[in-house]
Amino acid sequence: MWGDISVRVREFAVMIPPLLLALAAHEYAHAWTANRLGDPTARAQGRLTLNPIAHLDPVGTLALLFFRFGWAKPVPVNHLYFDHPRRDLMWVALAGPLTNLGLAAASALVLRIIGGFSVGPSLFWLVSPLVLMLRWSVIYNVILAIFNIIPIPPLDGGRVLSGLLPPRQAATYSRIEPYGMLLLVLLILSGAVGIVMAPPINLIITLLL
Repeated sequence: MWGDISVRVREFAVMIPPLLLALAAHEYAHAWTANRLGDPTARAQGRLTLNPIAHLDPVGTLALLFFRFGWAKPVPVNHLYFDHPRRDLMWVALAGPLTNLGLAAASALVLRIIGGFSVGPSLFWLVSPLVLMLRWSVIYNVILAIFNIIPIPPLDGGRVLSGLLPPRQAATYSRIEPYGMLLLVLLILSGAVGIVMAPPINLIITLLL
């Protein structure tokens, strides 16, 4: 029993740091991009930070940890500050997934660099957890990126699709946003999200690792 508990503790110890970084970086990217485009709302609410505590949604974090999909607290964005609201909202939305893919690629690169060195037994205890954290960083960041580009508002993919559609169609599409999370939950429970997400996630992770 105690052996099982210690194993789980060690697993969580290497899984949680990359998870928190992936979530915080995703939301920070939204906040930073919005701020650069003229919207200070996120900065004023303390969201322009890599401190994960400012971004965590308890349910979304647990979902990502246990079910391999999840979310953080959405960054507040006020489109009235933007010179080109539709275009700028699309860039703010894209910033999160693109940052996650960048972190996944950077983690994979560091893994390859570490793999090129011969590590003796005296350093194995230090390098082994780092390698596991980097592998989880690749996995979590790819999952976050792919999950968030699902074109259902309020996910980032829904914002991007709204920015690409003609204004009239975008306005019609945006009307499903109040029901977006319910629709997403139903798709997740039905297994449809997993079926759609699995191929690109597995392909990207395989290419990186």
